[in-house]
Amino acid sequence: MNITKQIKEDLAIFTNINNVQTYKSFFKTKAGDYAHKDVFLGIKVPDIRKIVKKYFLDLCFSHIDEFLHSPYHEYRMFALLVLTYQYKSKKLNKKEEIFNFYIQNISWVNNWDLIDVTSPHIVGDYLIKEDKSILYEFARSNNLWKKRVAIISTFAFINNGNYQDTLKIADILLKDEHDLIHKAVGWAIRNVGKKDENTMIEFLNQRYKKMPRTMLRYAIEKLPEQLRQNYLKGTI
Repeated sequence: MNITKQIKEDLAIFTNINNVQTYKSFFKTKAGDYAHKDVFLGIKVPDIRKIVKKYFLDLCFSHIDEFLHSPYHEYRMFALLVLTYQYKSKKLNKKEEIFNFYIQNISWVNNWDLIDVTSPHIVGDYLIKEDKSILYEFARSNNLWKKRVAIISTFAFINNGNYQDTLKIADILLKDEHDLIHKAVGWAIRNVGKKDENTMIEFLNQRYKKMPRTMLRYAIEKLPEQLRQNYLKGTI
């Protein structure tokens, strides 16, 4: 039996029809929603990770490609987690190739969970010491998922003590209309604050009145209650 067929059989063990409707609702798959036409098998992420850990060292890009280009959400998650595990593996030396493969297939990284669990660990990590212009290109695009990749990838920079790219990309996305971008940018600003509250406060004080409400709420979530209320009431 070839390896991709074996993986599909292993994943099928965890298929749960009872989860499918929940996932379709949670990930907004109705006509006009951001994940319209996404298809689910009802497999939980921890179970996908079990199969990833079993096979990731044995898979090449052609195998990964087969799963990544699937209509099934969980297959795409499997492929992206394989790339993440391979990227981090000390047994492999493929970081540049994995980054390039990820970027070349960015149109298949097309839901917020696929982005959030993989882009900081591949795109963000790789770009720590590289030219970051592709993230600014993504942030200025008209593609929802590229914009989310742009801001979420900078979490790797934050953890490495670089906040400026996060805040510059946050500025680009400040007036974006989509709720998923409001949440992601607010989350990123909050993470800057965990590392350097003064930098976050300086950024917020000049912009908080122009921010979408959801973005502001996410950004200030961990601040002291009185300060949080002052931001919400516009009295800073």
